[in-house]
Amino acid sequence: METFKESTARMPGYLQRLEAESIFILRETAAQFQNPTLLYSVGKDSSVLLHLCRKAFAPSKIPFPLLHVDTGFKFQEMYEFRDKTAEALGAQLIVHRNVSAKQENANPYSLGTKACCGLLKTSALLQALKNNQVDAAIGGARRDEERSRAKERIFSHRDIHGQWDPRQQRPELWRMYNSHLRPGESLRVFPLSNWTEFDVWLYITFEEIPVVPLYFAKERQVLVRGKYLLPYQAGLTPLMKEDALENVMCRYRSLGCIPCTGAVRSTAVTVSQIVEELSQQVVSERATRVIDHDSDASMERKKREGYF
Repeated sequence: METFKESTARMPGYLQRLEAESIFILRETAAQFQNPTLLYSVGKDSSVLLHLCRKAFAPSKIPFPLLHVDTGFKFQEMYEFRDKTAEALGAQLIVHRNVSAKQENANPYSLGTKACCGLLKTSALLQALKNNQVDAAIGGARRDEERSRAKERIFSHRDIHGQWDPRQQRPELWRMYNSHLRPGESLRVFPLSNWTEFDVWLYITFEEIPVVPLYFAKERQVLVRGKYLLPYQAGLTPLMKEDALENVMCRYRSLGCIPCTGAVRSTAVTVSQIVEELSQQVVSERATRVIDHDSDASMERKKREGYF
């Protein structure tokens, strides 16, 4: 079996530097905080982050728990992959839902994506961080994903309410990260900040990291609504007059809740084919996420309220 050291030797130099930077950030986080937690969304970035954690702390187990904020509207393949991965790693997995919102039947179909996300994702995340006394929440967000995420620091400060103010972020010079917190404050830590979507998939190629099958193309029944290819759930997905149900060869570039996640037309059925496809892409993967476009500057407002 190939060791971590042998697999790293095959990677391009710039990718090795990105890997080394991320591992340094993970080790700094483990060393500087009392109760760090890895936010595990089950997507490709989370899979890379988990792999980097294994490298950072090998031969020991990952020294902090995985936290999955579950809206109840994820793809079944994501739930299966989450549980299988946590079990294989022997990692502690914390799954949190906003129980009161679920009891009141909060859902994107009746509330809309903005209100639903506020209850089932943002509020649920803040609850989970408070309940578990998390002082550093590690996530796989990258600066290239979306314009508000480009404003993030690697150690991104949050106030006592879990909210983000881009004007109050701390300078990060010479890779020196300020971990000082007042009581009740916390940090979001982004080890993949300087990676791109292409880097992530190239790294997955070299390291042979398992990912959710939803990332690979196959013929799927989708609802064609304007420029979006949306997953269709019989009896749940509301149909509009201009909608059409079609069987389309497609895959998902970014994964979230079923009602908010759009597919892209694709024939890429292997990781190498995805890398080749991305080498010609000029549009961000989050262009397919309905939730990012429910109003202007939507993501930045959500982040200010505590969204990851």
